[in-house]
Amino acid sequence: MERTAAETWRIAVLTGGRGRGSNLRALHRVFEEEALPIEIGFAVACDSQAPVVQLCCELGIPCHILDHKDCAQREQALLELCQQEKIDLIALAGYLKLVSASFLAEVKIPVLNIHPALLPAYGGKGMYGAKVHRAVFWAGEKHSGATVHLVDPIFDHGEIILQEKTDISACTCPDEVAAKVLEVEHRIYARAIFSFLQRLSS
Repeated sequence: MERTAAETWRIAVLTGGRGRGSNLRALHRVFEEEALPIEIGFAVACDSQAPVVQLCCELGIPCHILDHKDCAQREQALLELCQQEKIDLIALAGYLKLVSASFLAEVKIPVLNIHPALLPAYGGKGMYGAKVHRAVFWAGEKHSGATVHLVDPIFDHGEIILQEKTDISACTCPDEVAAKVLEVEHRIYARAIFSFLQRLSS
């Protein structure tokens, strides 16, 4: 994964469900505004009607629909795409399915995920999106945040790459927690990806 100053890393962004694609939009914006040597080679959606498909059209990002019900078929299609497009890193953004050990071994590139809480707290199977924010709020936490971590075959388990917390003591409902955490996600994901790629190339 060595790069010269003139070369660019290519990443793939995996989205899921009917998400808005806000992290994809934020990644694209930061890469552009800060002139980082990272290109989103393609995005993946699991539903042709997902809002992220239209977002990709707006941003000029190729979008592939991998709506296979069978996990092995979906991962095989993704593996072939990553190899064809010479992808250096996969970034999960709302992709809720567990990535298999066999895929991680075969793809031979890092896979990162962003989780809307301060791992290891409020992570694991079934802890995603609004469920996380409700749990954090009703536990009376004063802080939450976001965590970028390396993906392994266990939900929300891999090495933490970057984590940032935010004060939620004034939040009056889980939706307010979610809004504050989303700001953190948009702020740190691109930075985490860039620093991780730099670390691998050093």
